[in-house]
Amino acid sequence: MITTAAALAPEYIRSIAPYVPGKPVEELARELGLDAAHIVKLASNENPRGPGPRVLAALTAAATELPRYPDGNGFALKAALSARFAVSPEHIVLGNGSNDILELAAQAFLRPGDSAVYAQHAFAVYPLATQARGARGIEVPARDFGHDLDAMAAAVTPDTRIVFVANPNNPTGTWLPPDAVERFLRAVPASVAVVLDEAYNEYLEPGQNAHATRWIARHPNLIVSRTFSKAYGLAGLRIGYGVMDPAVAGLLNRVRQPFNVNAFAQAAAVAALADDTYVDESRALNRAGLAQLVAGFDALGLRHLPSHANFVLVEVGNGAKVFDRLLRAGVIVRPVGNYGLPAWLRVTVGLPSENARLLDALPEALAEARAAVPVA
Repeated sequence: MITTAAALAPEYIRSIAPYVPGKPVEELARELGLDAAHIVKLASNENPRGPGPRVLAALTAAATELPRYPDGNGFALKAALSARFAVSPEHIVLGNGSNDILELAAQAFLRPGDSAVYAQHAFAVYPLATQARGARGIEVPARDFGHDLDAMAAAVTPDTRIVFVANPNNPTGTWLPPDAVERFLRAVPASVAVVLDEAYNEYLEPGQNAHATRWIARHPNLIVSRTFSKAYGLAGLRIGYGVMDPAVAGLLNRVRQPFNVNAFAQAAAVAALADDTYVDESRALNRAGLAQLVAGFDALGLRHLPSHANFVLVEVGNGAKVFDRLLRAGVIVRPVGNYGLPAWLRVTVGLPSENARLLDALPEALAEARAAVPVA
């Protein structure tokens, strides 16, 4: 029953299905009475390595500033990002994770009666951020589980204010080559903001990197969002950023909370950005882990999608049932039925031993799930 106060919220808010994050280790341990130390979490696309030494040193130094509010303008981090991308600090907006950048873009550009375009099987936050502003979502059918850019450009209507493109895409791991993305930018009206979500960009091989921030001078409607949560290993600190035309950055900063990025996150991100060796090592570990998982799935005869990120989408028949069986074995993965993929699971690349735990537990989980399906 809706209380009087809750009933005052707009219907488009009350009808939102909340985003469900990956199950935490501690929650599974409580629910099933398992030893948390023996649970493997391969659900949330986190870097399994832990922070590098530069980050740990930066966090120790930042602890002395805990009584103070963080730098609301993020001067040091913006300076480091400016040097990395050869843009002025005015091109950069900092966020509480790149998710914050997506939300800020939606808040700045969408209102009731507007529309946003995004792909089927794309990141769940795009429709959530759209609906939260009372706008209409235009979901374009996927092509080979990825973005059909031609169809997305054709789906733009006079009331479209924003288009979301994930590259690589979560949860499918698909990737769009740079020439295809820039061709899409030329096809989209300059009056429509294009958010290019590159949360997994650092996992691409160097020859695949689009260096999309260089396109902003030619396409001032482009917003490139990135994060330190994945390859940089800072998911727990929630730190991301967007690079965009200064006029667009000014709009996002108008709706951004004054202290949306904490001091620890800013200090850690500056240190992480300077440690290219850590990212290179993370990419190499991920490449080997992808090969390990793919070989295991092939041995089990399971279909999977080629991935350009730090996870693999694998078809298991009944995703919810196999997910549940794996939980009982102390292995957490991610069911993706909410993405319209009920037969699939998304498996994050872990350490070699963690990947092996998943592959060891998977045959029994598959067999139990199949046995639980009633015969017609």
